[in-house]
Amino acid sequence: MTETLDLLRRVATATLSAQLHKRGYRDVSIEGVATNLPGTRLVGVARTLRLIPYRPDLFERHGGGYNAQKRAFDSLRPGEVLVIEARGERAAGTLGDVLAARAAYLGAAGIVTDGCVRDATAVAAIGIPTYAAAPHPALIGRRHVPWETDVTVACGGAAVQPGDIIAGDDDGVLAIPPHLAQEVARAALAQELEERFISEMVSRGEPIDGLYPMNPAWRERFATWRRRQSDVEDQ
Repeated sequence: MTETLDLLRRVATATLSAQLHKRGYRDVSIEGVATNLPGTRLVGVARTLRLIPYRPDLFERHGGGYNAQKRAFDSLRPGEVLVIEARGERAAGTLGDVLAARAAYLGAAGIVTDGCVRDATAVAAIGIPTYAAAPHPALIGRRHVPWETDVTVACGGAAVQPGDIIAGDDDGVLAIPPHLAQEVARAALAQELEERFISEMVSRGEPIDGLYPMNPAWRERFATWRRRQSDVEDQ
């Protein structure tokens, strides 16, 4: 798994999305969220927290004390990403600076919520990559009841299971089925090498036709270019 995560850190989310699309996985993007740390990559293994709509009697029984939200943050391990199902609700926070600090201290790789973040500036200052729909000052109990952890959730329109691989950058964040992660990572690296060659050729004035995608003649030129790149890297 460590090798796979290292490979995923080397490729863009857009490239991973393209490779997943080729394999029939077209709904793995967690929609409507953005990073609080532009320029920072997120790669880790999913843990999950599910929030249900607020109801007074349910919140009375499940919202106080050492509830599911606190248990989820308190049990994070190094390299994990907490993914929170908040139904896209934008009128209450789903975490704040204290919980973010706890996640960072425990070595978590990041947090993804399709709801909101309280103390947004303070959470960003903590330095843990956090993808959220928006900032909001209200407490979780305004709209949510912390319900359960480590179950399959729906976050931003994507199904996420504990153990999925979460990968994100400035373009967005994906949930990758673990059995596909290494295959997709290797294919994405190969794709990015091809795109590097294509970009270089375009910058030299070559027309797009036949180059993108590459026809057999350009494939042959790419193979020669790739061998030269390998020779340079080996020196």
